[in-house]
Amino acid sequence: MKRVIIFLLLLLGLCSPSFAELNADQMGDFELPSETGVVESVQYVDAPSFQQGDNNLKQVVKVKVLSGQFKGAEQVLDNMLTGNPAYDIPLKKGDRVVLHVESAGGEISSVDDVKFYIADLKRDNMLVYVAAAFFLLLVLVGKKKGVASLISIIAFVGLVFFVLVPLVLHGFCPIASAVLISIISSAITIYLVGGFNAKSTSALWGTVFSLFIAAALSMGVIWGARLTGFAGEETMFLYSAHPDLNFKGILSASMIIAALGALMDTSVSIASTINEIYETDKSLSVKKLFISGMNVGRDIIGTMSNTLILVYLGSSLPLVLLSSNIDIQKFFNLNQVATEVLSALIGSIAILACVPITAIIAAYLIKHQKEKVEFKFDTPEL
Repeated sequence: MKRVIIFLLLLLGLCSPSFAELNADQMGDFELPSETGVVESVQYVDAPSFQQGDNNLKQVVKVKVLSGQFKGAEQVLDNMLTGNPAYDIPLKKGDRVVLHVESAGGEISSVDDVKFYIADLKRDNMLVYVAAAFFLLLVLVGKKKGVASLISIIAFVGLVFFVLVPLVLHGFCPIASAVLISIISSAITIYLVGGFNAKSTSALWGTVFSLFIAAALSMGVIWGARLTGFAGEETMFLYSAHPDLNFKGILSASMIIAALGALMDTSVSIASTINEIYETDKSLSVKKLFISGMNVGRDIIGTMSNTLILVYLGSSLPLVLLSSNIDIQKFFNLNQVATEVLSALIGSIAILACVPITAIIAAYLIKHQKEKVEFKFDTPEL
């Protein structure tokens, strides 16, 4: 198993450089890296609407550039307010913004050779503060286990951005790519937290087999329900940039990754329980250990299944509220609604399968591997 982990880490290293190359190749000739700025003044001006007879407001905003080669430059920009909160970015003095920068073509020698547009408010500072608080609490409460969890989180994020994204954008199968990074992430997380032993190996194999079940189910329901893979606005943006991608495969990959955390939690809990039971009574047979694992698994099933259902329900709350204005039959047949419901159900089915799979693997490996170690340890030298 250690050789497998080493191989997977080497594969990660080989795949990583392609991310930077991909971004460089796909950046437009006239689009420059975004910069940040601060709003120095705001004026409201009436602006004609696209519809005759209507008037919109626009903000004439003076922005000072805070980063990049144009740092210190001041620009006066228009910020349209249409009345639609989904698209409007109302600004006030002191707001920090992200600036989209485009070149007019040719050599860039001064700020006059580029055009600035307000892309959005700068929110990454808040992301950093909350993430820092989470990591600090994780380490303080979890101690060594917390540090291991932190490393596994960083590894998973790296796998997504530096392996999954380049593989999918280069045309590799999204489902195979998702299964690959899920296996690597599971191995890193489980062995970091639990160490190299029969308990961790059992949990890993239980997770892997359950992932394959989730992958098969996701492909089956996408085909059977004729899901399009276009379940959100971000998918349409992706389609406009990469119309050649396999969007049904990407949907399946998202279902697999969404179920990964709950599957690891379930498999580790069952394997750890069987290991503790065996340490308490080493005379127990594989069958009795399996039964004990199943008893614990039945308790886990309720909470883990609820976890997935609640996650999807919470993230789709606007859709749930929309159901009050739509015929119930039409509502459940909407592509986005069917996608969310099936995703939650697939994850829950994978958890149900994970319980017996992990229980039988853990009962066998823990019983036989520890008996083998103890036999070798107790055998006197000749």
